[in-house]
Formats: sequence, structure tokens, C-alpha cells
Amino acid sequence: MGLHSSSISDPRKGQYEKNKCHKKLRRLVGEALTDYAMLEKGDKVMVCLSGGKDSYTLLDLMLSFQKHAPINFEVVAVNLDQKQPGFPEEILPEYLDKMGVAHDIIEQDTYSIVKRLTPEGKTTCPVCSRLRRGILYNHAQKIGATKIALGHHADDVVETLLLNMFYGAKLKAMPAKLRSDDGRNILIRPLYYCRESLISQWSDHAQYPIIPCNLCGSQDNLQRQVIKEMLVGWDESNPGRVENIARSVNSVTLSHLGDRRHYDFEGLVAENRGVEAIEVEKRRIDITEVR
Repeated sequence: MGLHSSSISDPRKGQYEKNKCHKKLRRLVGEALTDYAMLEKGDKVMVCLSGGKDSYTLLDLMLSFQKHAPINFEVVAVNLDQKQPGFPEEILPEYLDKMGVAHDIIEQDTYSIVKRLTPEGKTTCPVCSRLRRGILYNHAQKIGATKIALGHHADDVVETLLLNMFYGAKLKAMPAKLRSDDGRNILIRPLYYCRESLISQWSDHAQYPIIPCNLCGSQDNLQRQVIKEMLVGWDESNPGRVENIARSVNSVTLSHLGDRRHYDFEGLVAENRGVEAIEVEKRRIDITEVR
């Protein structure tokens, strides 16, 4: 509200800030597209559009790159209407028609299924995500999409990393590019380097017709929401910390972690040791067997 009001009172300043914001988004998305080889000539990119600020921004940026990128690729927007009570089903088709964007609206009542399968007091996220993924993956195959573009950003990456550490005892985040578990689809996250705050700024400038998510967004005490609030606190008290965590995911030193599946700790020997010493080491007694 404040950003939009100031833009109205001083249109030139508002346009300058809008252009500056869009330029930064384009730079970051361009870097992600290039760093992770997300696009290839002739790709058909299925952009998953939920009606939230992230997916609107994603669609905007993909359309922008479609016009100016050195390769030709196709963009189709896809929305899954999950039949939530009160969902304004006319908003997205009207917006996409106005923009002249090719799109599909999939209508499937996953809302009732999620509510039926989720125990009272539990988060609906796991069931909802699983159902949504399956439907979207199948649709991608149906329309011949070669890439599925998702609107996850740098904050999502950090939140997922911390969630897995705090609650799952795993050092695992969210990749910029991924082959789906069933092997049929390649997922890309062009907003991988973008902070949520930057996306929010752009969304305010663009004045998207935002559709709130009443299925999961209204639930209290979600673990992810707790992490999100922690990141907001860090942005205020320690600016740059969240960005550093996001960058750390892309700069991993396996020898300084502890996963024996991904680093051969047992095979480590000093460079100046001779062959004979190495053979002796191979025959060493396992201390766990000593009584």
C-alpha cells in the first residue's frame, strides 16, 4: 500500500524504482538460468501459476526472457484449481487472457481429499503437495512440456535447509534444477537467487491480482512459518546472513562435513607415505573389534 501510494504521488520516482527492481530480478534470474543450464533451444516451459506473488513474478520473468533470450522457447502457464471454497476461479483466466499468455486451467478437487486424509490439527502441506505434484507432472507429460518452472526463491531454499537440519537431521535444501522422482520431468527454479523481499517489491509495483491460499496459508504454528519469522529477525539484526546461508548451499566442501557416503574418509592417507605404509594401513585392526 505504501509503495503504491508513493508511486502515485511521484510517478517518475515510482517508475524508476519499478525499473530498478525489475532490472535486478532479470539479472538474478538470468544468472540462475545460465549457471544451471535451465533452458535449451526449443524447450516448452510449463510455468506453474498459483496466483501468489512468486508465481506471478516467475511468469513475468520467463515471458521477458522469452522475448529477449538468444534461444527460442515456449511458455505455457498452468494453474491447478483445487476447488477450495470461495476460490475466485475467474481471476487467473481473465489475467492470462488479458496478457495474451497461453494457459491451461486444471480443475481437480484435491481440497476435499486433503481435508479427508489429514488428521485434525495436522498440517495439510504433505498431502496437498504430493497430490499437486502428481497432477502437474502428469499434465506436463500430456502437453509435451520439457521443463516445469516453479516459483521457489532464495528464502525457500534457506527455509528448507534449516527445516531439514532442525527437524530431519539432514543437510538438504532445494536445488535450482532437479529431475523428478519418477524421472519423467525436469524441474527448474529460475528465482533461485532472488530474495522474497525483492519479489514482494516487484509484486507491489506490478499490482498483481493476488489470490490467497486458504488451504495452507491460514494454518497456524507451521514449522516453516517459524523459520520464516526467524529469517525476518536475522534480516533486521544481521543483514546479509540469509544471503550468506543461501550462497553456502552452492559452495560445499564435502571433506569438511561428515557423510561417509559422499566422501572417502577411510581412504585418506598422507601424500608422503610410501606404498608399504599404505598396505600396512589397509591391514590395520578395526578398533571397534578390539575387546
